[in-house]
Amino acid sequence: MTSKPSTNENSHSNDEHLKERLSDMAYHCTQESGTEPAFTGIYNDEKTQGTYKCIVCAVDLFHSAEKYDSRSGWPSFWSPIDENSIETEMDTSHGMQRVEVTCASCTAHLGHVFPDGPKPTGKRFCINSACLQLLPE
Repeated sequence: MTSKPSTNENSHSNDEHLKERLSDMAYHCTQESGTEPAFTGIYNDEKTQGTYKCIVCAVDLFHSAEKYDSRSGWPSFWSPIDENSIETEMDTSHGMQRVEVTCASCTAHLGHVFPDGPKPTGKRFCINSACLQLLPE
């Protein structure tokens, strides 16, 4: 996928601010719909209890109580904290059909959701660590 267009008239200055504030990987993932390599993200094996926030805008996205080991190489959650905190859209990039997950507040790309997760939702929100910031309880 290509970079997300900004609706802000100062998008160039906002883009430069994000490049300065975020790591290269966080910028690539959130703003260019990139993906960090499997098993490299800091939260893949994280066991600390707390809230996972959007690295761009700090909105609450996921809680550790809904995190599980999917063995996919990325942090996986069976549910967001609030369905209104995320948005989903069909992603047909790279010759695949997936459902992209973005932050509803700032439109940052987070990862993808798949229908192979555990009960009660059956969903696997496969999220890049670079897109998250953990606030421990």
